[in-house]
Amino acid sequence: MTLQIITSDRLASHKHGFFTRHGGVSSGIFKGLNCGAGSSDQSDAVTKNKSLVCDAMGVPLDKLMTVHQIHSADVIISLEQETVTTPKADAIVSKTKGLAIGILTADCAPILFCDQTAGVIGAAHSGWQGAIKGIAQNTIKEMTKLGADISNIQAIVGPCISQKNYEVGEDFLETFLLEDQYNMRFFANGKTNKYHFDLPGFCLQSLRNAGITNPEWTGHCTYEDSDKFYSYRKSTHLGEPDYGRLISVITL
Repeated sequence: MTLQIITSDRLASHKHGFFTRHGGVSSGIFKGLNCGAGSSDQSDAVTKNKSLVCDAMGVPLDKLMTVHQIHSADVIISLEQETVTTPKADAIVSKTKGLAIGILTADCAPILFCDQTAGVIGAAHSGWQGAIKGIAQNTIKEMTKLGADISNIQAIVGPCISQKNYEVGEDFLETFLLEDQYNMRFFANGKTNKYHFDLPGFCLQSLRNAGITNPEWTGHCTYEDSDKFYSYRKSTHLGEPDYGRLISVITL
């Protein structure tokens, strides 16, 4: 099976892709392009999958940089591939030619950024914790430190869990309302004492608030299409012991 890659015309100036699970070598519950080294998948399979991604992006494997994601608002500025340790953070920005930067997700929102004029790129992992802490805003700030202009930055939110499939409790809702009462607009009523959170909508608004003009979501829900995407929540509901991770990558 060949790789299936979602792209955006808004990022067309840079080689990029929100990779689906199609086309990889992993098997079983990880069937497909699992790029999560933190999963219990065979390490050789994960490495091979990453090699396939790098082939598609036109870079060697040692030029793909990822981070140890911790649901934070921390951003790494990378001038070269980290070869000794994988830094803990949830976003990477770079202006280094030939370096690919990638983010892993399985329901959380991947966000890819670029400023074509300045030659600056960014990739962020935005789960609800990172989103409320400001991961999108911090990524933009770090891009400007490398010379990007907010008015030129394009930002695309990739496949993630949609509102109708993201059921949360009252404590979750309260966390967002304590931050800003207007966050209520990102919640819809569900079953008794349950709500549905609009993660992509919240990410898009965060990007707008930071000065990004017309950010977009690809419109793909990871929960709904288990043939195409890995989903932590879907795997949990199915009683599976683990889940694969999707990768989203951009390079100069």
